[in-house]
Amino acid sequence: MEIRKVAVLGAGLMGHGITQVAAQVAKCDVSMRDIKQEFLDKGMGMIKGSLQKFVQKQVISEHEMNEVLGRIHPTLDMKEAVEDADLIIEAVPETLQIKKAVLGEADKYAKESAVITSNTSSISITELASFTQRPEKFCGMHFFNPPQLMKLVEIIRGAKTSDETVDTIVNISKKMGKETVVVKKDSAGFIVNRILVPALNEAFSLVWEGVAEPEDIDKAIKLGLNWPMGPLTLADYLGIDTTLYIAQVLEKELGAKYSPSPLLRQMTRANLLGRKSGKGFYDWTKK
Repeated sequence: MEIRKVAVLGAGLMGHGITQVAAQVAKCDVSMRDIKQEFLDKGMGMIKGSLQKFVQKQVISEHEMNEVLGRIHPTLDMKEAVEDADLIIEAVPETLQIKKAVLGEADKYAKESAVITSNTSSISITELASFTQRPEKFCGMHFFNPPQLMKLVEIIRGAKTSDETVDTIVNISKKMGKETVVVKKDSAGFIVNRILVPALNEAFSLVWEGVAEPEDIDKAIKLGLNWPMGPLTLADYLGIDTTLYIAQVLEKELGAKYSPSPLLRQMTRANLLGRKSGKGFYDWTKK
């Protein structure tokens, strides 16, 4: 199945980036849908800012930037967003009830041949597929932040996902300039977060136990394991609350060894969420 039209549900941190990649690299027509005009305006502002950086670096021309913007259609109307789409990518907040409502509505208005995917980082694909009438045409399509720069897409099978659906999403991901990995079994955290989040959690435990200062933990992992940034800096980027949420999903699905560090819980309660709140392990208000 060839993907010509894409609908991205959500104009936030991930949604606007996925929209840009689909329009810029895959050259698809993209409807970007959100529930408030201010969210759409902010998303379009971030897309324009990102494209302008590509122009400044001479990666694309100003003419190409305007062509990309011409392929993006922001809308508040779900029916308008999805009715002609070949591919629908859900990128709303990582909350089951929100995803259930959005996926159910999208499924109702989407054409029969459309494939629906979720950008979830941890929720069961089989469960999300059950909110639609097309579980065989549903899978996980997990981008990484920022989607404009990060090369990987995890493609996750649900219990009923067809081979044809997986092939379609592998192909469109490659058209977007991405490298793909296929997660054969719907397991919490998929590949990346199942390995990453316990590593981040262990870094929280080192701070909680007073083993070392955050700066030294980050320095040790950057220089000792050749990570591009330390685990605590990365947690600040991802969001401390998001890290806690994924850790709780892993604990619930896979057992007590994935239990979140007390510091992870404490920082979330204190709204020390990292870059999004201004402070986490580091002060982002001055950066």
